[in-house]
Amino acid sequence: MAVLGVSLDSVESHQDFCQKESLGFRLLSDRDGRVAAAYGSLMNFGFLKIAARRTFLIDPQGRIAHGFLSVNPRDHDREVLAVLDTLTGAPA
Repeated sequence: MAVLGVSLDSVESHQDFCQKESLGFRLLSDRDGRVAAAYGSLMNFGFLKIAARRTFLIDPQGRIAHGFLSVNPRDHDREVLAVLDTLTGAPA
């Protein structure tokens, strides 16, 4: 299993953020918004383009197995793990 994050921010800002937050996964820079647009996550905020905070679980065939379109970082890890347990048949 691989965990990746994607945002419109620069590589440099990701390095700072990952270090500050001690993230255990990579953040990928999507400066032109192509990945965010492909997943329906590119949003307009006034004149700015932003990526909505969303999570997608991708199966081994590259298909979206589950999407979380409303993410609260406070308890999101538990939500994702519960769905992963369901998808993989692991006990909750």
